[in-house]
Amino acid sequence: MAALNRTALIGKLHKVLKKHYKPAPPTVDRPLMEQLLFACCLENAPYEPAEEAFARLTTTFFDWNEIRVTTVKELAEVMHMLPAPTEAATRLKKTLQGVFETNYSFELEGLKKQNIGQAITKLEKMSGRSQFIVGYVTQATLGGHAIPLDHGALWVLSIVGLATPAEQKSGTVAGLERAIPKNKGVEFASLLHQLGADLVASPFSQNLHKTLLEIAPDAKERLPKRQAKKAPEPPPKPAKKGKDAQPVAKAKEPAGKGAVAKKGSDAKPATKKAVLPTAKKKPSKAVAKPKPR
Repeated sequence: MAALNRTALIGKLHKVLKKHYKPAPPTVDRPLMEQLLFACCLENAPYEPAEEAFARLTTTFFDWNEIRVTTVKELAEVMHMLPAPTEAATRLKKTLQGVFETNYSFELEGLKKQNIGQAITKLEKMSGRSQFIVGYVTQATLGGHAIPLDHGALWVLSIVGLATPAEQKSGTVAGLERAIPKNKGVEFASLLHQLGADLVASPFSQNLHKTLLEIAPDAKERLPKRQAKKAPEPPPKPAKKGKDAQPVAKAKEPAGKGAVAKKGSDAKPATKKAVLPTAKKKPSKAVAKPKPR
């Protein structure tokens, strides 16, 4: 896509988003550490349940270290109002662990006093953070110009033709910050995030598809589609009856004792043992008795 067309499409995207959503600016008075953890809840989630989940975390647990050592399962139960509580709980634990391993504490306010570039670099080096978390903190707390992009926002940009597969994988879209001025960055980011969260929650919604096609009429082939269900295999055919039926072969009985001889025309005569003729005995000649003298 040419640079002019790309810029025009980003402008059209912003215009359509303002028709369907209202801006949701971040809470600027949160400390940097809290913004970092709120971003863990907000990623791929609507604003309202993210605020509720963050409030539950701060009232349920004593401090950030208790959350760090709590199991993902227990955290997910507290954050159950999120669309994907287990994923959010995993991000939260990894982010807290990354901060603790870097600073041996949960104090990050010192980053505000540093150069924005240095602060962003330190955030990016922390394990467990995502591109969305870094972008959100950069925009909401550090005063930098960034458009935080999570999976849902990147999916929207891909469908309308503003993000390549490589950019989706990397989590950054070239030229987005240049096309959106800094004074419009917070508004644009919050609107795009809301459409992305709705797309993740209902990817086959016809209303969402209409909004996406309003932005890019050529995006029809890139819209999410339901996979066709595999046709069930037909049941086995019943055995035929009547003249066409095949006779069922009977198991042969072993020969030997107890075998029953067949009867009828098909029965074979039993084989008789051959009897050898016996030789006839010749009559013995009578022995003449001697006469008495």
